[in-house]
Amino acid sequence: MNQQPDAMTGTDVADPYAARPWLRHYPAGSTADIEPTVDTVSDLLRGAVTRYPDRVAYAYYGRHMTFREVDRLSSMFANRLIEHGLKPGDRVLIVLANMPQYPIVHLGTLKAGGVVAALSPLLVERELADLATDSGARIIVALDRVWDRIAPLVERGVVEKAIMTGPQDFLPTIKRWLYPLKYRKEMVSVPFDAGRGILGLPALLKGASDRDPRVTVSPDDTAAFQYTGGTTGLPKAAVLTHRNMVSNVMQVRAWVPELREGEETILSILPFFHSYGVTLCLHLATYLGATTVLVPRFEIADVMEQIAQYQPTLLPGVPTLYSAINGAVENNPARQESMRSIRFCISGGAPLPRGVQERFEEITGGRLVEGYGLSEASPVTHANPLDGRARIGTIGLPLPSTESRIVDLETRRPAPIGERGEIAIRGPQVMKGYWRRPEDTAAVLSDDGWLYTGDIGVMDEDGFFQIVDRRKDVVITGGENIYPREIEEGLYTHPKILDAAVVGVPHPVGGQVVKAFIVLKPGETLERRDVLQYCSERLAKFKVPRQVEFRDSLPKAPTGKILRRALAEEEAAKPRRRDAGRGTRDAEGT
Repeated sequence: MNQQPDAMTGTDVADPYAARPWLRHYPAGSTADIEPTVDTVSDLLRGAVTRYPDRVAYAYYGRHMTFREVDRLSSMFANRLIEHGLKPGDRVLIVLANMPQYPIVHLGTLKAGGVVAALSPLLVERELADLATDSGARIIVALDRVWDRIAPLVERGVVEKAIMTGPQDFLPTIKRWLYPLKYRKEMVSVPFDAGRGILGLPALLKGASDRDPRVTVSPDDTAAFQYTGGTTGLPKAAVLTHRNMVSNVMQVRAWVPELREGEETILSILPFFHSYGVTLCLHLATYLGATTVLVPRFEIADVMEQIAQYQPTLLPGVPTLYSAINGAVENNPARQESMRSIRFCISGGAPLPRGVQERFEEITGGRLVEGYGLSEASPVTHANPLDGRARIGTIGLPLPSTESRIVDLETRRPAPIGERGEIAIRGPQVMKGYWRRPEDTAAVLSDDGWLYTGDIGVMDEDGFFQIVDRRKDVVITGGENIYPREIEEGLYTHPKILDAAVVGVPHPVGGQVVKAFIVLKPGETLERRDVLQYCSERLAKFKVPRQVEFRDSLPKAPTGKILRRALAEEEAAKPRRRDAGRGTRDAEGT
């Protein structure tokens, strides 16, 4: 059938998604479209300083930094970068955990006209070197604990300057003195030498001008290289502009009209080097004038202490975080009571099991809903309403100013509503493209701005989207397509299972078979046959896992997302039994 473009809208009149059916189910007070009120990420901070100069911006184990102080310190860092030769558009690698140094360096880099390229402190030397080379960054700001991985980069000239800082540098005075005694085994001695380009952040800031340099930056200038995980080879840098990042802040803000400016407190467990963490826990918090409680690493006892002390109202996270909190408050009335301050939570990164969601809402009295996003979209594109109308099992509705549709996997033409296909997204939060990857960019980004996500989903007639699975994660066995997410959802309903992941493993006859990796709740026991019986009562026979492996833990990204890819790679590297599939027992049984 020929599709003719509508003269007024430029959309195809036969496109079933053109009318944006999701708008009928938007939260009261939200808007169909947003118009950014500021031009750059730096403007978010300038606005917060104007409205809430003395409000605590960041809380870090007793150290409280106001927005005025963050503004002053970030300007000092920006001016030092400029003195050290940073030009607009130059990249700065940031390898830090969630600590006060991060927003100072992040916002200071942007004030200087630079581009933030944030990386995980867990990366090894080779990965850091590869990404430093890929980004072209001459300056790296890193945690002193990774000095052993940074030193070779300086020695080989991969970077010209390394600015190092430790967790203790911005602690209150007494805690800073005591830190070396308490964490003696973790302390690292960095051989600071300005002549070799090895600098300390506190010394660098000392005596610097605290005047905003006011470097000219436009909305379409690049703000960040957001490196994606990548399944093979070097991770790709999604190039995000100031417009992309500011728009996403405004979109999330419009989605939750109940947010109170100058009053909210956000618990930031999500790492700032991840797009989800930097958008919701740094940029949105700045725009709202919210206090961000910094959690540098996830330890459940510490998290519960931070909740009790600061009474956060917002807690963005991933399903494993909420599951861990549910377990931590079990049979602990005092901890449960401390959770009652939490009002709104958006979960991303992985499917949110119904049981986890319902239990968390019961404990807090707040709302926990599933959303969706990806680094290439700054990252948030979909979310469930937080007004009690969330549809469990879905990622919700496209955010304001976001178009989304399901397209045919081969032709990329809009699929009929209710049919499975690839999720495509278009909106102001979508990246410019991948850095120096024109072929990769062309593969996922159309000339008219549609981003093809690689996720398989379906949209119902009301505009709620559901993720079926990642296109590359689909298991094909005996000619049948099996979606790991569907099996995982079933496993998560088992009362003894804490974590679960499903992947396809090589099989000499069927091509692939389904293998389930399971972590049990503390003190629980379960046999392979119990798992198979449970699955057979809930899934078609061809979907029931052929192999089951019990583990103490599963590989996870820094955000807490379970890494199916790592499990699949482990399995692919194993020598396969020649008699597999000949009636022998396939399952690991361990």
